[in-house]
Amino acid sequence: MPDRPLDFDAFRAAPVALAPYPHVLVPNFVKPEALRDVVAALPHMRSRGSFPIGALRLGPAAQAVVDGLEGPEFRAVTAAKFELDLQAAPLMTTLRGQSTEYDGQIHTDSTAKRVTILLYLNPGSGNAFADQKGCLRLLRSQTDLEDYAVEVPPVDGTLLVFPNSPAAWHGHKVFIGQRYVIQMNYMTTGAKARSELRRHQFSAFMKRLRSVA
Repeated sequence: MPDRPLDFDAFRAAPVALAPYPHVLVPNFVKPEALRDVVAALPHMRSRGSFPIGALRLGPAAQAVVDGLEGPEFRAVTAAKFELDLQAAPLMTTLRGQSTEYDGQIHTDSTAKRVTILLYLNPGSGNAFADQKGCLRLLRSQTDLEDYAVEVPPVDGTLLVFPNSPAAWHGHKVFIGQRYVIQMNYMTTGAKARSELRRHQFSAFMKRLRSVA
């Protein structure tokens, strides 16, 4: 595996697309030569839901990816892309590994989240998402999953970054099965964000005790 599994040059070069709302999409942000090792280093996820990174046992290759996402270089590039001051923004990072019939409904993210980062860690070679199920759609409205401007197959280390807003509707067609995604958020510093972060920390503690990884 390369020393730096994430392609920051590609992230810097990627344009900010404006439709249906500002976002950056970077295919192969996890370098292709690193992806197999990263996927192999992910924990087996038996349950649906997002698990705090602190509750899980990651192998070295997967931990290197998390370290890169949580590091200052990623923060600086994201801030520059969207002209945001993220220097003091708290981080919340989770991993999801299973998708069920309850996932994918149209939504916007919590107002406590300033920026959403999604990194998809599923090999594209198996065609699990060829029928568009589980492919995240950036939507023009909150009512129609077919009215989308961008569709993101959740494969091959693809990175999606977007600032949260009341218009940042997204969702996907129901997919049942393994669907790995790291979600990281730069949070606000208000009371709602502090409450979410406390819940996140408590959840990590309890799930670590239950050894869900």
